[in-house]
Amino acid sequence: MAAKRRKHYTPVAVAGIFFKYLSLVFFSFVAVLPIVSCVITAFKTDEEYNNTNVMTLPESWLNFDNFKRAFVDAEMGRAFINSAIVMIFVLVGAIIIGTQLAYVLNRFKFPGNGLIRNLFLFASLLPGIAMQISVYKIMTTLGFINHLYGYIIMQMGTDIISIYIFIQYMENISVSLDESAIIDGASYFQIYRKIIFPLLKPAIVTSMILKGVSTYNEYYAANLYLQDDKIKTVAQSVFSFTGPLGNRYNLICAGVIISLLPALIIFIICQKQIYSGITAGAVKG
Repeated sequence: MAAKRRKHYTPVAVAGIFFKYLSLVFFSFVAVLPIVSCVITAFKTDEEYNNTNVMTLPESWLNFDNFKRAFVDAEMGRAFINSAIVMIFVLVGAIIIGTQLAYVLNRFKFPGNGLIRNLFLFASLLPGIAMQISVYKIMTTLGFINHLYGYIIMQMGTDIISIYIFIQYMENISVSLDESAIIDGASYFQIYRKIIFPLLKPAIVTSMILKGVSTYNEYYAANLYLQDDKIKTVAQSVFSFTGPLGNRYNLICAGVIISLLPALIIFIICQKQIYSGITAGAVKG
């Protein structure tokens, strides 16, 4: 077998490769630096935090007092329960509503179908903060303020991106499956429940990741509509250590790390399903 010929790179190509990897290292460093700083700060005592810079290592890595204080003082146990309740109902409701809406828009051609799709596209271009006045007025009128179920219903609103993911993925499902089921006497709802919905599993996994992350990390809407301490979420509990007299960043960082643990555990356990769902559920051009 002939020996493989070595590639000869020109100086310009070598410089391009060098700057490519240099940029990758630089941006990786920029992405990791806040996490490293957060971990270092979480293990510092109040005295260490006040007398050292953010990158100075703590005297002891076995000091878990900040984590205990953050969990107890911010009532993160109750906050985790509230966030879990919100996540479960929001994901289930959003997936059901989104898949059914995508099924109707994709499989049924009726006057106004294109208009509805364009309105969804237009709505996705509007900043959420610009619509909060109208949303807050609706929530107040319906008596949903300071109620967990009201916040769940609001968050259950179908994500526009998820709708387009479902529609794009559904276009790859042959209509002949629907026609065969209709010939066998199946109703439209049975077609959706027994054929379409199971085949949408990769797209559902993708949508659940996007919706779940945004719901778990949501702070603005939760702080606006859930003002009672008994129903605050994890994102709100982390901000318990901020105030007009100063911010206790060592406790805030400890709370941030605690809030990341459930998501990290779920990712480690389900990473195979997550990667396969993102790959198979991606929008195709």
